[in-house]
This record gives sequence, structure tokens and C-alpha cells, in this order.
Amino acid sequence: MTAHSPRTPAARVIKTSFGLEFAKIGVKRYDFSDPYHLALTVPWPTFVLGVFAFYGLITTAFAALYVAEPGCLAGARAGSIGDAFFFSIETLATVGYGEMAPANLYGHLVSSAEIIVGMAFLAIMTGLIFVRFSKAKAKILFAEVAVITRHNGRPTLMFRIANARTSVMTGLRVEANVLVSETTEEGQRYRRLQELHLARSSIPLFPMVMTLTHEIDEHSPLAGMDDHDLTASELAVILSLEARDPQLAAVVYDMKAYFAHDIRWGMRFVETVSQQNGRTTADLTRISFVEPDGAGGLA
Repeated sequence: MTAHSPRTPAARVIKTSFGLEFAKIGVKRYDFSDPYHLALTVPWPTFVLGVFAFYGLITTAFAALYVAEPGCLAGARAGSIGDAFFFSIETLATVGYGEMAPANLYGHLVSSAEIIVGMAFLAIMTGLIFVRFSKAKAKILFAEVAVITRHNGRPTLMFRIANARTSVMTGLRVEANVLVSETTEEGQRYRRLQELHLARSSIPLFPMVMTLTHEIDEHSPLAGMDDHDLTASELAVILSLEARDPQLAAVVYDMKAYFAHDIRWGMRFVETVSQQNGRTTADLTRISFVEPDGAGGLA
């Protein structure tokens, strides 16, 4: 007999909100063993459909129980699925119009159970909706590209971010890491994160626009790379930041991934901040605009 190797499960592609994509084998798209996390992470259309589906399932199930015992509802037509269904909706909502009512012990028990289920369902859905609406959003704009240019005579990798709120954020902290591929002496290939040291990774006030800089010196993971090396590489730079939004009284988080094809060699960011009518003005529509600097390079 020929032994058959176990079938490898299909890989699940995971798309992050900050642009990085990867795949996992052995994970489920929807983990029903963790319903709370599932309810908070599914898209809004899926969440709303799920709420209506559960509501319909509950009302239909109790309507079937009412139909199963003829005569348990006073004022309802015998065997009428419609009357039982609408009575189920009214009972689940604890409304009760008075035209139909439980007529015996069975009807009272079923309606009492439905009222308890309805109150629990309403409380759970109210809590989930509140949590989904109360999740703070960072409202941080990231330039779509990064640049490598000369800054103070040294080759420098630059990123640009902007505060898209009408209020000033405080306590901004940024971390930059690069995901690079390496091959060991044994020939094993793997990928790992290396920190990119930023000239300034935190500021107390973040009102408008900030340019983040990483000097490419001998200690940088990008040291020795040229334009062709960068283009051929599989590196990905991941920015992660946190800041405090005083209007929300909450700390907000955001992330952004830049791949090799997102990094512009020998370019610089176009100025976005100017003085207009005696007032400092930031044009956030120009946050991703770049122009040749005439002096880019790593050499």
C-alpha cells in the first residue's frame, strides 16, 4: 500500500489595514469560538446582517414553538404561522399590543422565555454596537511613498505623516522597523525585523505635518544598498505610531507599510507648510508630492 501524505490545508490570505499582506495555514477566517472578537472585527455590513440573522432566527424559533401547541395564544388564528411570527416579534421586543396573549401555561412559559432572551439579545447588541462606535480612529495621514535623499550631507530615508484632525494631538511616538530577508551560513533563509533608528521618534505636540528621518550610516540595515539593490530587495518598512487625541481623551494607534517599490530614490518631499495671511498653513493634499533633489543616493 502507498502511504498518502496528509493534505495541506489551504493558506488564508490576511490583508492588514496598513498595507502588509501575508498568509497563514491552519487559521480560520471566522473563529466562532471567540464570538466577542469576531463581532468587533467583522466589517459593518457583515455585522448588521449577522444581527438581523440572529434576530430572525430567534423570532422564527419561538414562532415555531407557538405553532406547535394550538390554542396557546388567545386572539391568534389556529395554525397561523403569520400570527405566531408577529406575536413572537412583539414579545421579543416586550411591546405587547393586547390583541394576542398567552392563553395557557405552555404559552406563558414560551413567551416568558422569549422575553428573557429578547432582553439579553438587546443588551448584548447594544454593548457591541457601542464598542464598535467607540473605537477611536487615529486620523493620521501617511505619505504614499518614502524617499531617499541627502540631508545634512548624509543619505537619509524619509517618511512624512500628518495630523488630519482639526485638533492638536499630543505625545506622538513613532517606531520604524524594516523587514529584511537573510540567509544563514547553513543556507536557511528567513525574514526578520530590524529597527530603523529615527532622528526623532517622539514629539510632545503634533499639530500638522512631521517628517521622520533615518540616517543611512554604517549601522543602518540599508547600509551599502544602491538603487538597484533596493528595487530588487523584498524589504518592507513598517511604521507604527501612537498619539493622544485630547478630544477623544484616548490614545490612538496606526500603522503603515512601505515596500521597496514605494521608496523613491533621489527624490525629496515637496514643501507642504507655508505662511499665508500671517498664518502657518499646511496643505495636506500635497503630503505625497515629491520632486527630484539632484543629490540622492546612498553612496
